[in-house]
Amino acid sequence: MTATTLDHPAATVPTAFTQAELGWNAWLDPVPEEVLTERQKEGLVDIARAKSPYFRLLAHDPDILRFRTLADKDIFYNTRAGLPRAERELAAAAVSRSNGCIYCASVHSRFASTHSKRRDEVQRLLDEGVGVDIDPLWNAVIEASAALAATPVAFGAEHVGKLRALGLDDLAIADLIHAASFFSWANRLMLSLGEPELP
Repeated sequence: MTATTLDHPAATVPTAFTQAELGWNAWLDPVPEEVLTERQKEGLVDIARAKSPYFRLLAHDPDILRFRTLADKDIFYNTRAGLPRAERELAAAAVSRSNGCIYCASVHSRFASTHSKRRDEVQRLLDEGVGVDIDPLWNAVIEASAALAATPVAFGAEHVGKLRALGLDDLAIADLIHAASFFSWANRLMLSLGEPELP
């Protein structure tokens, strides 16, 4: 892996949170799509991810990429019980907004809008930040997610109590913790390896 030249004009880097689709520019060389090995393709789990420079960068270590992707898919797509998908995506969007990850916030705010049909309220989270006042349940999800994003010990019994009082059971609360914690890690990884770019 070698460092790429940072010749990407500042004008192409987004400076505001958005639900629009963004690109991502790696600061290290991703594996070129045409030379991905079978092991690296297996690490992607879904071959469509080969189009993403981010996932091709992570393909330098295909075993870790595979475990990362399987965890991601289970946290966000395994919705037979527990927290609805809209609130899982809201948690990821809130964490990304709190951590300043414009790229991840764009992806997960779009998913939150799609699954909740509440695009304007999701946009308010992006515009106003994690202190936004939407409704009791979404406020509690955002507050708990932002606490986990800051540091795990900032999340505590008061967050659990508030979520329970709003009707979330233990499985739903665990789902929220998993979604927020996974994206606290994922944001930091993405922010250290590249930057978003306007399409």
